[in-house]
Amino acid sequence: MRKDPLITDQYYHIYNRGVDKRDIFMDKGDLNRFILSIKEFNNTQPIGSIRENERNKSDVERLKDECKELVSIVCYCLNPNHFHFIIKQKIEGGISEFFKRLLGGYTKYFNEIHNRSGSLFQGRFKSKLIKNDDYFLKIRPYVNTNYLIHDIPEDKSHLILSSCQEYDELKFNLVNKEEAINILEFYGGNKNFKSECLKVVSIIREERGKISLGDEDFD
Repeated sequence: MRKDPLITDQYYHIYNRGVDKRDIFMDKGDLNRFILSIKEFNNTQPIGSIRENERNKSDVERLKDECKELVSIVCYCLNPNHFHFIIKQKIEGGISEFFKRLLGGYTKYFNEIHNRSGSLFQGRFKSKLIKNDDYFLKIRPYVNTNYLIHDIPEDKSHLILSSCQEYDELKFNLVNKEEAINILEFYGGNKNFKSECLKVVSIIREERGKISLGDEDFD
C-alpha cells in the first residue's frame, strides 16, 4: 500500500522506467501497443484481452460509451526506456487501477513478443502530487517535452512519442481535450505553450548538464 493515498481530482506526476534501465520499447510495434493499451485500459469497466477486443470492436466501443475514464491525461512523454505522465485521477483508485492494467498488460505482451520473463518495469510506478503552482509551471513543460532533456540516440528517435505533438497540431488523442483547453487558455495558445516548454528544457539542461538516457533522477 502507498504511503500517501492518491486523491481524486488531484494532479500527479507519474513516471517509471525499465528494470535495470533497460528499454521498454524495442521497436515501433511495441510503442504502438503501449499507446493502444493507454486507450483501452482507461475506463471503469474491465476489458480483458486487447487481442480479443480487437476481434469484437463493436462490443468494446459500446461498453466504452457506458463507462467512465479512470484518469485524465494532461501531458505525457514515452521515451525508449522510461515514461512520464501528468494525470488527474477521476475516480477513487483510478490511477492505481489504470497503471496496474497498463503496466501489467504491456509487460505480458512484451514478454511474449520478445521471449523473456520477469518484471519489465522498475517496481511500482512513482507518483508526486502536484500541489502548488510553482511545480505545475515546471512539470508541464518538463513532461510535455521530456525527450529533449535527454540525448536520445538517433537510431532510437522513432521510439519517442510525446503530447508535444498533440498540442502543436491541436489534435488530441491520448490527452484529455478538456485538460488541453485549460492549458492552452492558461498559456494563451499552443505557440506560447511550446515556447515555454523549450525555455524550461533549456534551463533544466543547463542546470543539470547533459543527462544520459536512463540516468534521470525524475525530479
